[in-house]
Amino acid sequence: MNEQELTARSRAVVQAYMDTLMTGDIEALRAFFTEESTWTLAGDLPLSGTWTGPTAILEEFVPAMVARLVPETMEFTFDGLIADGERVLAEWNTRAQAKAGGRYDQHCLAIFTIRDGRIAAVREYFDTLHAKTVVFA
Repeated sequence: MNEQELTARSRAVVQAYMDTLMTGDIEALRAFFTEESTWTLAGDLPLSGTWTGPTAILEEFVPAMVARLVPETMEFTFDGLIADGERVLAEWNTRAQAKAGGRYDQHCLAIFTIRDGRIAAVREYFDTLHAKTVVFA
């Protein structure tokens, strides 16, 4: 596979992942990850660190964040992708009412590494001070 084909394939995987994420179907997301996939959240939040495997990512990390938000107020908007080889940068916004009382309005970036058509690693970045102040108050 040449570099252009690899880029297109990686981009397609992350696009499909983001499309599935927007539906809220957590179980369907499981198939996108390898058993050794990692999701690293930068910063010093209680959830910061590296989560390994789809079970930890989808059954521990994601629910721990979502549990701090009012579910019926959650909105996701997807801004797009930039791809190069096996690496894809995804950009999206998450908005919700935090259970702590504040309005969560977060711009997120994540670098996905795709191997053999599946997500091998993700490094996510966002305004951790905003999250700490609003969501983890």
